[in-house]
Amino acid sequence: MKISASIYSNKTKGVETLVRELDDLKVDFLHIDCNDDLSVFNDIEIIQPISKTPIDLHIISSEPEKYFASLIKHQVDFVTFQHENLKAPLRLPKEIKSKIGIAIVTETPITVLEQYKDVMDFVLFMTTTPGKSGGMFNKENFKKIRDFKLAFPDKKIHVDGGVNDEVSFVLRNMGVYSVVSGSYLVNSTVIGHALHNLRNDNIQSHISVSEFMMNVEELPIVSSHQSVLIDALESIEKYCLGFTLMVDNDGKLTGLISNADVRKGLIRKINSLNELSIKDVINPNPIKIVNTLTISEMLTLVKNSKFPILYLPVVDAENKLVGAITFNNLIKGE
Repeated sequence: MKISASIYSNKTKGVETLVRELDDLKVDFLHIDCNDDLSVFNDIEIIQPISKTPIDLHIISSEPEKYFASLIKHQVDFVTFQHENLKAPLRLPKEIKSKIGIAIVTETPITVLEQYKDVMDFVLFMTTTPGKSGGMFNKENFKKIRDFKLAFPDKKIHVDGGVNDEVSFVLRNMGVYSVVSGSYLVNSTVIGHALHNLRNDNIQSHISVSEFMMNVEELPIVSSHQSVLIDALESIEKYCLGFTLMVDNDGKLTGLISNADVRKGLIRKINSLNELSIKDVINPNPIKIVNTLTISEMLTLVKNSKFPILYLPVVDAENKLVGAITFNNLIKGE
C-alpha cells in the first residue's frame, strides 16, 4: 500500500525542507490539499524541480475549470476533485494527463460515483472532515470500501483522514491502494518511525475484529443440514473468496470448505469420485476468532498458527457466525 504524506499538515517546516526529508525517507506520494486556492501551484513549482516523488493533489472547489490551465502546465500525477463541491458534470480537457480521482465524504453514498465511472481512475474516501487535519477515522468507511470494491472492481481506492498505524493495517488488509497520512506522519517527532509504523504489521491495536470484518450477508454460506456437494462448490465459485462456510439452522458455525479441502477430498476419492459427498470436503473444526478480540489478538493467533491462514470465520460467544476476515489483499499488497 502506498503512503501519501500530507505536507500541509506540518506547520513548522518549509515546503522544500519537508519535501527533501520525505524524499530521503522514500515516501510514495506528496499529498497537497487545495481548498479552492490557486496559490498551491506556487508550492508545486517549488517541489517539481527538486523531487521526483509523485504529487497527489486534492482540489476542493465548485469551479474546477479554473484549475485546468495549471494542471495542463504542471501535469501532476494524481488529481482528485471533491464530489460534494461540484455543481456541474466534470468535463476535463484531454491535455490533462493526470490520474483522476473523485473524493466523497462518509455521508455520501458510493452510488454517486456511477456518473464518474468513465473519468475516474480511483476514489478517495474522506474518512474525516475534508480539509481538517487530526480527525479520527470514521469506521463506517470500512463497509463502504468493501461495497465500492464490489461495485467498481477496476478502480483503485485511496483513503484520507485519521490514518494511523492500526487503521493502516486494516486498510492494507482490505486492498486499499493508497492512504494519506497527515498529523500522524508529518507531525511525528521522528517521521521515519511513523512511516515505518504505517507499513508494519507489528502493531498494538484496539480496533475490534467486528469493526472491519466482512458481515454475514457478504459471505458464502451453505446449510450443514440441507446442502450437497454441488451447493458448496457453487457457493465457492460465486463469491470468489476460495471458501464457503457452513452453519446449522441456528446460524452456528459447523464447518468450512476451502479450495484446499475440496482438493484433499478429490485425492482421497480419486478412484471413486462418484462417491464423493459434501462430508468428504468439510473441515468441521476450522480456526476461528471471536468478534470481541482486537487486531493485536487476532495477529497473535495468526502468527502462532502452524500453517498459513488465508481466512478466519468470526463468531460470537455462542459460536454463531457473524462474519469473516480474509487476508488475500494483505498478502497481495505485501
